[in-house]
Amino acid sequence: MKKILTQFGACALAVALVAPWAQAQTAKFQSAFGEDAGTLSKKFTGLARVMAGKYDWKPGQGVRSVSDVFNFIVTENGMLAGVLSGTPNTGGQRAPITDPGKLQEALKTSYASLQKAITTLSDSDLQTHVKLFGEDMTKQDAVMLILEDQHEHLGQSIAYARTNGVVPPWSK
Repeated sequence: MKKILTQFGACALAVALVAPWAQAQTAKFQSAFGEDAGTLSKKFTGLARVMAGKYDWKPGQGVRSVSDVFNFIVTENGMLAGVLSGTPNTGGQRAPITDPGKLQEALKTSYASLQKAITTLSDSDLQTHVKLFGEDMTKQDAVMLILEDQHEHLGQSIAYARTNGVVPPWSK
């Protein structure tokens, strides 16, 4: 009996020690992707500031302009924040923002909303299924998909800046 109680106690202690570690591991997802959204916010906002005189520039016919990319990011952030919070935007397409100051503010605000939506997700929320672009996926998959896409658009925006002789602010 003493042996069984000792083994049970050892198991209970192991579970008690591992449980907070397991919780910390899953909470790291929300924290890491919230931080990534913050980094993207700083970089896109910085590029929007230094590219202010070039918002109409595009590399060719049928390709997004500088401001088209920034507006797309604002729209995408709003869409993802809505999906994550359970309040999807059902309104129509908003008019593109052309004023540099307003677009920079819209980028900051959209990322702040997205960060809040990501970091307030519980672990079980991450596994909740949602529809995004007509596809079934978990909220975790949706975050990963959109942030990955935004890193591609960040590369696109950096290429736009360099093509126009503009150095990204963090490269100086």
